[in-house]
Amino acid sequence: MNSLISIEVAGHRLVARAHPQAPQTVAAFLKLLPYPQKFIHVRWSGEGVWVPLGDWSLGVGFENATSHPSVGDILFYPGGYSETEIIMAYGPCSFSSKLGQLAGNHFLTVVDGREHLPEIGRKVLWEGAQDVVFRLA
Repeated sequence: MNSLISIEVAGHRLVARAHPQAPQTVAAFLKLLPYPQKFIHVRWSGEGVWVPLGDWSLGVGFENATSHPSVGDILFYPGGYSETEIIMAYGPCSFSSKLGQLAGNHFLTVVDGREHLPEIGRKVLWEGAQDVVFRLA
């Protein structure tokens, strides 16, 4: 479970490590790679960017869910009260929706390039959606 994931976004390359307490989420996500998407700024959660996935399913439930990701933590919300999504914290973040607080599986942690997270977050906030690609590193 020491998989490393490369994340290319807003002219930066980040490297994230798979979280050992979310083995089902990690295994399902690895099958998607390479995974191109778009990051947009979170609506209610503070300093984070997210990939809204509607009612799409990764086929996993809750594993090690948290509502308070640290900087560089990447969560997968399997849906239920709000739409399915991926969220990455670049600053103080409390994972929420218009329905209230949510919790997502902490499945990746940025271990290289964390210093670029605030810049990425500001770019998404002020310039709009940014292409992101997740790949096996």
